[in-house]
Amino acid sequence: MGNSLVKTQLKDVGGFLTSTIGTLENYLNETTLSQMEQELSGDSSYYRLILSNLRKLLVFCEEGLDACSVILQSEPFQKPTAEKTLYRIFHQCIEEFFSPKNDAWFEDSRSAYTGRNSIKFYKSVPESIQKLVKGLEGEFQRVREELEYYETDYRTKMIQSK
Repeated sequence: MGNSLVKTQLKDVGGFLTSTIGTLENYLNETTLSQMEQELSGDSSYYRLILSNLRKLLVFCEEGLDACSVILQSEPFQKPTAEKTLYRIFHQCIEEFFSPKNDAWFEDSRSAYTGRNSIKFYKSVPESIQKLVKGLEGEFQRVREELEYYETDYRTKMIQSK
């Protein structure tokens, strides 16, 4: 892949991460566990798990954005570093959104074929959480489709270099 294409993708992903960070920060700064329980009385330990996952996702997105900014400012443009960063963003941000390691929610892959949102929660959650995740999902899906290339390309390069 050419330098300009990788650079363009890095800029696009940086914009996506900036927007995502803003949305997550706003939600996490304004929402407390007690507010969630007032909105929908439920399993507070499950709500904690969801909030914990959202905080982790926020940190991964911030780290990814920092890496994008550093690479875009460096001269000359470091294509291998940019590709490695996009690969890492794919795994730490995109995959963590769709399939969090702590199982806060899961992706119903069949939903993609029906045009519905694919993120499903194991238990009932407040409307604010559902709205947040639904609002983020479209862009995460778009970026996932754009970055899936790095999943296979980067691994192939690593195997070939050994």
